[in-house]
Amino acid sequence: MGSTQFGNFHNFCRDSTLPICNLFSESPTQRSAGSQLEGAGFGGCALTGINLSNGRNLSNLGSILFCGIAIGVTIFLLWRSDRKQAAVGRREFELFLIGYIIVSICEIFTVGGFPLERKVRLGFTAAHLGAIVATLWVLFLNSVVGYQLVDDGTPMSLGLILVSGIAFFVGTGYIALDTAFSYTSTFTSSLTGNNRNVALYVLYQLWPLICLVGFFLLETALVLIVLGEKKPMLYLLGAALLFAIGQIFQYVISTHICQGTSGKIDGAMFETLFTLLSVVMLWFFWSSITEDDWPMPVSGESTYT
Repeated sequence: MGSTQFGNFHNFCRDSTLPICNLFSESPTQRSAGSQLEGAGFGGCALTGINLSNGRNLSNLGSILFCGIAIGVTIFLLWRSDRKQAAVGRREFELFLIGYIIVSICEIFTVGGFPLERKVRLGFTAAHLGAIVATLWVLFLNSVVGYQLVDDGTPMSLGLILVSGIAFFVGTGYIALDTAFSYTSTFTSSLTGNNRNVALYVLYQLWPLICLVGFFLLETALVLIVLGEKKPMLYLLGAALLFAIGQIFQYVISTHICQGTSGKIDGAMFETLFTLLSVVMLWFFWSSITEDDWPMPVSGESTYT
């Protein structure tokens, strides 16, 4: 990727429905409709969705519904996690699930095309980006917890995760708000048609990928080397595969779905679905390698000690 392309979101926003695209220049049609018509302001397929009154649109209904399902499923997983009193990293993993709930709530109003006031949408977008970065950082720290460098569930363990996660949330959210509202001149160029923001590119595109790869490598070493098990890897590999499929729908197939359906749907709803399935698979992976004080049919008999 050339230096002029690094940090550029134009092609991503042209072909995909990403929350970060709300921060950049919108077309006059988008402003008048009060809704996110992804791709329309970037030379791509206009996601129109369902026509409402006064020229407004409700787009990405599928994403909205799947986000609602994701919130309900994750609350259920939180309840199941709380019953696992002896499980290592229980509270830490619950922090990840809470982060995912926040991401799903924000996604309803950012990727989901509710006809909102632009300032309201931008506020949800900043919170969405911050929640994504913070949640994936918390997930990475969960893989570190497994090595018991610090006793899990203690104020130190939870405090380090919570404070660092909040720092990522606030920092990313502020950069997003500064980009959208130009509090300073730091990110003014992002609003001149370039759609380029190096800070958010690193935080939103690269840093989550680093956290995911780090999580996968550390958990793989934990399962295969420390625990000496293989069956839990099926859950971990399944989670990775499902997440990858969701990203393919988002970044590769989305524009073709949009064109094929005349702007009714795109790949965002499938990305939401496969991300949810990936999170569920991660929960089963975590459950399969932790101690349990109640019976549950999961693969692998290994537990932390």
